[in-house]
Amino acid sequence: MGVSVIDEQRDILINTIKNITAGDWKILVVDKDSKKIIDNVAKEDDILNHNIANIESIEDRREANPTMDAIYILSPQPHIVDCLMADIERRRYQRTFLVWTAVLDPQLRRRIDGSALAKQAIAGFETLSIDFFPRESHLITFRDPWSFPILYHPSCNGLIRKHMQDLAQKITGLCVTLGEYPKVRYYRPQNPIHEASVLSSHLARFISEELDEYAQWNPNFPPPSSRPQGVLIVTDRSMDLMAPLVHEFTYQAMAHDLLPIQDGEKTTFHMIVNEGSPDAEEKDMELTDKDKVWVENRHRHMKDTIDKLMGDFQKFLDENPHFTNANSDTTSLNAIKDMMAGLPQFQEMKEAYSLHLTMAQECMNIFQHHKLNEMSPIEQDMATGLDEDNRKPKNVLDTVVRLLDDDAVKQSDRLRLIIMYLLFRDGVIPEDVKRLLAHASLPPQDGEIITNMELLGGRTTHDLKDVRKDVRLLFPVDTKTPIAEDSYMSRFNPAVKTMLEYLCRGALDQTQFPYVKPPLDPNEDALIGQGSLRAAKPSWAGAGRRVVDNRQRIIVFMAGGATFSESRSCYEVGAAMNRDVFLATSHMLTPQLFVRQVGDLSVDKRRLDIPMERPPPRAPAHLFEIERPAPPPIRAPPGPGQRPPPGGPQKAPVRPPGPGGLPGGPRLNSEPSTLPTQAMSNMSLHSSRPSNASDMISSSGGKPAKLEKEKKKRNIFGMKKG
Repeated sequence: MGVSVIDEQRDILINTIKNITAGDWKILVVDKDSKKIIDNVAKEDDILNHNIANIESIEDRREANPTMDAIYILSPQPHIVDCLMADIERRRYQRTFLVWTAVLDPQLRRRIDGSALAKQAIAGFETLSIDFFPRESHLITFRDPWSFPILYHPSCNGLIRKHMQDLAQKITGLCVTLGEYPKVRYYRPQNPIHEASVLSSHLARFISEELDEYAQWNPNFPPPSSRPQGVLIVTDRSMDLMAPLVHEFTYQAMAHDLLPIQDGEKTTFHMIVNEGSPDAEEKDMELTDKDKVWVENRHRHMKDTIDKLMGDFQKFLDENPHFTNANSDTTSLNAIKDMMAGLPQFQEMKEAYSLHLTMAQECMNIFQHHKLNEMSPIEQDMATGLDEDNRKPKNVLDTVVRLLDDDAVKQSDRLRLIIMYLLFRDGVIPEDVKRLLAHASLPPQDGEIITNMELLGGRTTHDLKDVRKDVRLLFPVDTKTPIAEDSYMSRFNPAVKTMLEYLCRGALDQTQFPYVKPPLDPNEDALIGQGSLRAAKPSWAGAGRRVVDNRQRIIVFMAGGATFSESRSCYEVGAAMNRDVFLATSHMLTPQLFVRQVGDLSVDKRRLDIPMERPPPRAPAHLFEIERPAPPPIRAPPGPGQRPPPGGPQKAPVRPPGPGGLPGGPRLNSEPSTLPTQAMSNMSLHSSRPSNASDMISSSGGKPAKLEKEKKKRNIFGMKKG
């Protein structure tokens, strides 16, 4: 099995815990955000099996345990530092080992370093740079849908700089986790019409500076490797506006487009398990990389997925003939689902196949009932600019209008058709937009969604007297290669796929995708395209020996959200070109979410409830409550060998923090931001550092500090052994 970001992040967490516990029992303390990162890649048992006696939440009420050491894995937020300092001042645990999921702000670091009690208590301090969420082996998200309005909403100008710094730190953390110090390239649009056209170039420079600073403070980065140097390409949603709109018919993309899949901390599909039997129950079925049926089929065309599911089930029946009879029908999905209800002894296999057969069947029902088979050819024509014969498509408007008239076509699909038509035409006069909306029986306010596409660089309207220019595609389609008949409904390839193919061949245009730091050798790209001996897998690796992973690693960051078709494209190019291609993004987009977020670009910003503008979280008040001693019970005289209860004055109460959970003095981030979207291109990127990298390194060069062993070990209950 190849590299997986899930495994890489899990190994970092587990090894850090293992190195700190060093065979001795300790308590693990987490916060709400760091717990999400841990839970995403590791089970609780994975943690407890490495000498962790208990896992506690720093925000919760907890009993003091002054005889045991604690490992804190924390997110670097001001209110979490407040919680930590309250614990230290209460001497809640014996020794404290601090592990941060991302870089701690220098002001917060100074607050900790300036505490005499903290100096006594803290036995270790390190930063892991793991503030991201691997979703699949090669797909990473930040679970941040608010990134889209921050980057594109005209009123979010004051938030952009801070947000870009946060993105740069997360992307740097991903590079560190993968052991890559990559060359950084970015998408530069040609003849842009939108103010955010410089987004990718600014973000790429932030990332490049963050990587350089990390390398400066961590001499062991990057670790030695025989892989060719990796490449990071920074692009944004404006590079491809068709990908979030076109109907995809590969299994994963189609399911997320058409089905009510819940996509939060877990990706689940609600269904009835064992339907039609006494054991029937409603259940949220999770879609993860552990589901082998899902992983094997998610990038197949839906037709191939159904054939594979039915073929695999037929193979199972052939191997287990006592479960069926000669009259059984194994040629329809419903018949197979009914048969599966009678296989209670194969519960796990049954649930997996039942889940995917149900999802596939529901997708096909929607496909047929809502005329997607009729919509697809014209969508493909508009997305590619060519018909199935690689010629300029004809009668596009007539076909679109006929579909807008069809009652079977959903309103959301009508709006998608109109937006795609306007992008295909590079805009029409405003009156024609109103006519199309009226013809589709769509409300006039949907016109705002269409207008907002221009904030992402998509031209939807033009004046009657404007001089029309031919639309120049970012990656022109090769019209000489005939299209296979079974590919008519999947001719469109996301721009990410073509970009990666050009990159791997060493042919990616340096004008449209320049380097932040141009290579010394101008022919470097061409040499990469010819291949390298280092990129080949060694054939001499014997049985039981781990094969050295020499494949070049490419990381694509898509600002503003990525689609499942773009994720599939990364896997496909990686397999075809012998590379490991990782897609990172703020959040995954479905067509419905994309259209809704584009519509939000004209909504009053206050209604969006952007987390960066919420009041800062505060540490729970109970952490600062005065611990009042209980009235002393009537005690019997101490027996032989027993100590009398300790006396002495009570410990001084801990003072609660000031407003916002912070101590007095200057507030963090009080400097007003000066980067409006309108002035992005005037921004100086070298006037300030992305972060203080001196905080990136632990006292032992970025690795867990070697722990001083205690002379007396403790057991799981914190009691000293004799």
